[in-house]
Amino acid sequence: MNIKPIRNDEDLRQAFYRLESLFQAPEGTPEADEREILVTLVEAYENKHYPISPPDPIEAIKFRMEQQGLTAKDLEVFIGSSGRVSEVLNRKRPLSLRMIKRLHDGLRIPYESLLANVT
Repeated sequence: MNIKPIRNDEDLRQAFYRLESLFQAPEGTPEADEREILVTLVEAYENKHYPISPPDPIEAIKFRMEQQGLTAKDLEVFIGSSGRVSEVLNRKRPLSLRMIKRLHDGLRIPYESLLANVT
C-alpha cells in the first residue's frame, strides 16, 4: 500500500484509477483497507475543491412541486394566500420561519434547502 495525499486533479484521477482496481476487494483485506483510506482522501479533496452548495430555497420548492405534480394553489396551505404564494415564488417576499416549517413538515423539503442563503 502506497498512499499519498491528493493535492491536485491529477492525483485525484490516479486515486480513482486505483479505486477501480480495489472496488471488489473482500472486507478485512489490506486492499479493502486501502480502498477505505482512498475513499476518505477523495471525499476530503472533493469537499474542499468541489463543494456542493444547497439549492436555492425557491428552486427547491419548485423542484418538489414538479416532483409531486403540485400547483401554486397546492402551496397555499403551507405559505398562505394565492398572492403570498405568488410573491414567494417570484422572489418578492422571503420565506418566513413559519412557512419554512410548514414546507418542511408538509412537503419534506430539507431545512438545509429552505434556509440556504438566509442571512
